[in-house]
Amino acid sequence: MKNLTFCLLLLSWMGTSAQRKISWPHHKKAVIVLTYDDALNSQLDKAIPQLDVHHFKGTFFLTGELNSITIPKWRAAAKNGHELANHTLFHPCLSATMPDNPANAAERYSIYQIIREIYTMNNFLYALDGKGGRTYAYPCTETEVGGKSYVDSLRKSGLIKYARVGGDVEAVVTDFKKLDPLRVPSYGLDENTSAVKLIAFAKRVEKSGGMGIFMFHGIGGDYITTSTEAHKELLNYLAKNRKDLWVATFQQAMDYITRANKGK
Repeated sequence: MKNLTFCLLLLSWMGTSAQRKISWPHHKKAVIVLTYDDALNSQLDKAIPQLDVHHFKGTFFLTGELNSITIPKWRAAAKNGHELANHTLFHPCLSATMPDNPANAAERYSIYQIIREIYTMNNFLYALDGKGGRTYAYPCTETEVGGKSYVDSLRKSGLIKYARVGGDVEAVVTDFKKLDPLRVPSYGLDENTSAVKLIAFAKRVEKSGGMGIFMFHGIGGDYITTSTEAHKELLNYLAKNRKDLWVATFQQAMDYITRANKGK
């Protein structure tokens, strides 16, 4: 009986050890990552000014949809500490997902084409901020082109340090030992997600002691829109709880996790 009890305790300890939580910087309880997709004007006009009020830094996954007006603004955002990240040049998605983008239907892409797009976008981003070690978000959260996964090809290319996929409100990361740096889940928002739901997710992340990544698109405009009021309320909540919540860019958070996993 004693041996059985000892074995059960050992198995319990082993499970706890495998799932042990990371100690976040400055005794924070959890990390929140605010990400924004598709290089939208509303992000420049609404999201960044709201972030700057609280000195929070966001991660902006940019496509090639930039121009002479927005390029200086994105460059200024980078100089202010926001992360400019890769979302491909032309945002290829399956026709079933984005029927209005037939020229860039993902089912007609080859793995070579998508990797080349990511490589070219990296160079574009380097021209904006002069940085390397880029992060990435899969367009439409799809990890396949031409019916084949390109995750391992992307991994072997060395073009990307970390990549974000999709998920739902349950996409809270707690098992960092098993976390694939090229398949990091996030909370993909619906149109007009309320401040109550946004804050509920942040609370769930804090309670877990893990990491939660928000996937925003439009802020007060564009599409898959989160209202400026809901976005502002979330940021106010994070600011009031900054003692316990570390608001970091995607690369900052993942760099920290990578070092922690290596015991450094």
